[in-house]
Amino acid sequence: MPKKYGVKEKDLVVSHILHLLLTGKLRSGDRVDRNEIAVGLGVSRVPIQEALVQLEHDGIVSTRYHRGAFVERFDEATVLEHHELDGLLNGIASARAATNPTPRILGQLDTLMRSLRTAKDARAFTDLAAEYRRTVNDEYAGPRLHATIHASQNLIPRLFWATYQGGREEMLPFYEDETSAIHRRDPDGARTACVDRSYLMAQTMLAELFRRRVFTPSDDAGRVVPGPLQVLTGTDTVCGEASLAL
Repeated sequence: MPKKYGVKEKDLVVSHILHLLLTGKLRSGDRVDRNEIAVGLGVSRVPIQEALVQLEHDGIVSTRYHRGAFVERFDEATVLEHHELDGLLNGIASARAATNPTPRILGQLDTLMRSLRTAKDARAFTDLAAEYRRTVNDEYAGPRLHATIHASQNLIPRLFWATYQGGREEMLPFYEDETSAIHRRDPDGARTACVDRSYLMAQTMLAELFRRRVFTPSDDAGRVVPGPLQVLTGTDTVCGEASLAL
């Protein structure tokens, strides 16, 4: 495979492994074949090891001494959990924005909302939605929260949403609600909009994974949370990007 210049080799390996997961080519308990990745991507074992360290930290793989790296549990509940965390973590930053919205941030969000409403296609909407999240997170999320949000997005492939034609109609109302909550200084409302948006994204993603038979109905039906996660109110703490096409 030709090298992609401007992309860190470690990030390329991370994206490749996540792609294998999201297409069903790697499944729970499978051993990650480092040699196959090295040959396929044309990289050395160093970035592969760096990628596996990151993926182990993010709960995607686990390493066993002298045996290699193996895929952790990857099922319906895992995908839902990643989305739940994404909603909660982005909700922390959004709630902070609603607690202390500055005229500059409000102006930037209003400009982005006008663009989101008139986005002509799924890719444009996805890019604008990512810019909306960056605007809020760059202003209100510290380094630790930024890093945790990034890790939670591993199983939320951006390229899927860039080609999903129903994204604008389904997701725009949540951005409307979030922006309105920030304007009226309603942190609980802003947090709820993030959680509800992520829950719908999870259901859409799971439907696609079932359609492509990456998952089957018997995979994890008993462990999936049946409804949206309850929002934490009155707190900024939660206790105890992979750009991929499916």
